Amino acid sequence: MGRNMTSNEVRGRTAVVTGASSGIGQAVAEHLGALGAKVWMCGRTEEPLQESCVAIEGSGGSADYSVFDISDISVLRSFIQDASAADGLHVMVNNAGFGDADGILTGDPESWRSMLDVNVVALAAGAQAAVAAMRTAGSEGHIINISSIAALRRDSGMYGATKHAVNAVNATLREELEDDLIRVTSIMPGVFATNFIRNMDRAMVEAFAGSVGITDLSFDDQGRLSREQNADLQRRLAPMVGDVNAIARAVEYVITQPIDLNIEEIVIRPRKSLPL
Repeated sequence: MGRNMTSNEVRGRTAVVTGASSGIGQAVAEHLGALGAKVWMCGRTEEPLQESCVAIEGSGGSADYSVFDISDISVLRSFIQDASAADGLHVMVNNAGFGDADGILTGDPESWRSMLDVNVVALAAGAQAAVAAMRTAGSEGHIINISSIAALRRDSGMYGATKHAVNAVNATLREELEDDLIRVTSIMPGVFATNFIRNMDRAMVEAFAGSVGITDLSFDDQGRLSREQNADLQRRLAPMVGDVNAIARAVEYVITQPIDLNIEEIVIRPRKSLPL
């Protein structure tokens, strides 16, 4: 591919999107697919991945998916190799991640370990495998790592610590790839319509719900809000909760810039802030 790419040239490029069964990852995968990319998605829940495949193919793109635990690095590497086997790999969106709003004194160390495995280790391993695939095929490529505005705060708990680590990984990758035709970008969203609110402390979820007139909430055995009510709550909290399609458009912007241009970081927030 040439050095002056336009948005029309998303068509035919191969993109891997992790954490694509909901939220930001799902929006990014469907958007790139609608632009004509060959999208390879992975996540933990099969049904929404199947639905995204149907949506992408209905819009003229093509898609494949795999269901696995992103922290299984050997499976992740094999998935990326399979995605790049036919036409190389051009875009890697490391989106898979999770977190909570617990403090250090009240947090669960096993949850911290899982967060580090998913948010940091799997992200870095995914980037490593993607770079290897891009180099093998001689592809001009983009590594896009989804961080968070939590990385801009010093007091953002263990979740924020993982996102500070993501930004450190990004900066190191950019330096290591200066002589390659592979660019690395960190996208740091504010509060967008993902599962993050669903995973907040129950009292905080109830406070947010009460502020928009929702009083009858349904929680599962793990104390998490139902998916349907989570979606309804986030709709009612607009414009304090952003539309994930805005993140998808930011990804499109990044990958359609000339490959010699380094877009290091994008911070993107909804118009108003939640009182976190």
